Amino acid sequence: MGRQINICHLYPDQLNLYGDRGNMLALSCRARWRGIGLRIIPVEPGDQINFEQCDLLFMGGGQDSDQLLVAADLKKRQADLRRTIEAGMPVFAVCGSYQLLGNYYTAVSGEKIGGLGILDLYTEAGDKRLIGNAVISCGLWQPARTLVGFENHAGKTYCGPGLQPLGTVLKGFGNNGSDQKEGAVYKNVIGTYLHGSLLPKNPWLADHLLVKALEYRGQDSFLSELDDTTEIKAHHAAVYLARSWRHRMGSTRV
Repeated sequence: MGRQINICHLYPDQLNLYGDRGNMLALSCRARWRGIGLRIIPVEPGDQINFEQCDLLFMGGGQDSDQLLVAADLKKRQADLRRTIEAGMPVFAVCGSYQLLGNYYTAVSGEKIGGLGILDLYTEAGDKRLIGNAVISCGLWQPARTLVGFENHAGKTYCGPGLQPLGTVLKGFGNNGSDQKEGAVYKNVIGTYLHGSLLPKNPWLADHLLVKALEYRGQDSFLSELDDTTEIKAHHAAVYLARSWRHRMGSTRV
């Protein structure tokens, strides 16, 4: 029997901003091209979920009203989710889902909305949105590689000392627009503000997630090389757009 990966896609109808569903397409294609079976398990609010069957968990971004809905549902699964994360289950969480994994989110009104407390971070609502194409230098590889994506968030996220950033901001705003950090990494959890969708134009990150999913399930994690000519062209085009983008709150240089 060949290699098989199960991806749980949490709340695909509620959390699908700025092409986040395209991340699933990228993972599916890159697995299939290598002969790896990949099963996507969509999970809607109220559905039963067995995290023991999940090799990779994906959570996209959503509108505030949708995030409140899924937050209430996910908190019912909080203990099981924390246990499997501590056991090494890979998680890829984008924007609102990234915030939800933290301790709390303080809204503009001052209301403090509790998170899952899995990542040591908190988010405060800002008075301006952080919008634009972004480029970061990511240390998941040596030497570091760039990741490109699109960010659009009012929340400013601040990470505790136990979290490593996903990368250093070269262009854009990142977690909060001030400390030059973007995203967070804890065990096999990756949280990021980068939409766009992220994985099709950053194939090395898609492959990183596939490797972690295979390792978590105790399978051979070797990935054969693919012809990424098109994906690399898309990556470079996104870098060009980021360089030429005029941010609403200033900019940094690539």
